[in-house]
Amino acid sequence: MISGCKKIVGGTGSGKTLVTSQPINFLAMVDARTGKVTDQKHELYGKSLKNAVLVYPNAVGSSVGAYVFYSLAQNGVAPSAIVCTKADITTASGCAIANIPVVELPAGTKIKQSVKAMIDADAGTIATV
Repeated sequence: MISGCKKIVGGTGSGKTLVTSQPINFLAMVDARTGKVTDQKHELYGKSLKNAVLVYPNAVGSSVGAYVFYSLAQNGVAPSAIVCTKADITTASGCAIANIPVVELPAGTKIKQSVKAMIDADAGTIATV
């Protein structure tokens, strides 16, 4: 159990972790219709965000990327929750309008790839199995 996470957007979500050490430009790198990462240079290339607990450092690029989160949710391909190491305005605002829970990890905390995770943003906790 990881505690002490900072709530960015409240709520709960669970799924398998999809972990990357690379920032994501949602406007340029994610297909909002399929939920797949389309940038061939990104380590998550070809992976789907659908129902995953997405773990990444932060979003980069245009603030218009926030609308991609909303489109992902509307298309049924959004992550169930997001964990970032440094919350940013694109992630926070996009997830707020898409109703996707977001927490910021305490410094130095790591999460493994492809483990079942349950995020409770309101409690500031992450349980992994």
